Amino acid sequence: MDPRIENINGITACLRERMEGRKPVLGIVLGSGLGTLADSIRHPVVIPYRELPGFPVSTATGHKGNFIIGELGSKTVIAMQGRIHYYEGYGIDKVVLPIRVMIGAGIRTLIVSNAAGGIGFHLHVGDLMVIKDHINLLPNPLIGPNFDDYGPRFPDMTRPYDPALIRLAFRLAGEEGITLQQGVYVGGTGPSYETPAEYKYFRTIGGDAVGMSTIPEVIVARHAGIPVFGISVITNEAHDDYAEDYTNDGEDVIIAAGAAAEKMTRLIVRMIEKMEL
Repeated sequence: MDPRIENINGITACLRERMEGRKPVLGIVLGSGLGTLADSIRHPVVIPYRELPGFPVSTATGHKGNFIIGELGSKTVIAMQGRIHYYEGYGIDKVVLPIRVMIGAGIRTLIVSNAAGGIGFHLHVGDLMVIKDHINLLPNPLIGPNFDDYGPRFPDMTRPYDPALIRLAFRLAGEEGITLQQGVYVGGTGPSYETPAEYKYFRTIGGDAVGMSTIPEVIVARHAGIPVFGISVITNEAHDDYAEDYTNDGEDVIIAAGAAAEKMTRLIVRMIEKMEL
């Protein structure tokens, strides 16, 4: 057996032993400052990443580094309270390992969230942007021998974000009085924030928001045929027309994400209630 598969299977088996017999049908990845959604999970079983042998540990600010299994929106879910980033020094295979483990645990749908800079002039701090497509500037996690048991060598990416889930989000947001934006997410390596010229370039090639994560996770999920819903919290305006003394600050990003977390939580819980899984 491929040693990569053996590693995934070993971690998945360890995770299952800790899940108290629960079988999650939905996976959720919580980005910078958004881990509070996990507080809404009922009857939680908390499993720190560090307690899973061979599992990478999240070191980014605002990422607690736990799997949380429990009930949310009448479904059994498994949530990542903090993700793994390429900029932390992990290989791209480690970045997507949690997604493959969640797939092994039985999830049938994936929700990904992140904090992002708003490139589009229509985006402002605190906005929720539904991701309709992406532009990948990170290494592709499918490079190398294909995981044939997971999916095909050349997976289709025509619709990386599920159109039906996007329609559901907009319908429920209207019922909740939540305003949603929609756009294209650009994923780069980080950890440095982008320059004004880069923001302008990303906007020119069709980007609406920019961040340092998410896309490798989505590629791996779609490779395995898992539908994905993605949402960005806009935490700073990347409009390339800054005042001379302006600086991007990571702590400000966490604060802005936390302020928007309540309405994102409300929307995602409603979506999960309505999903047929």
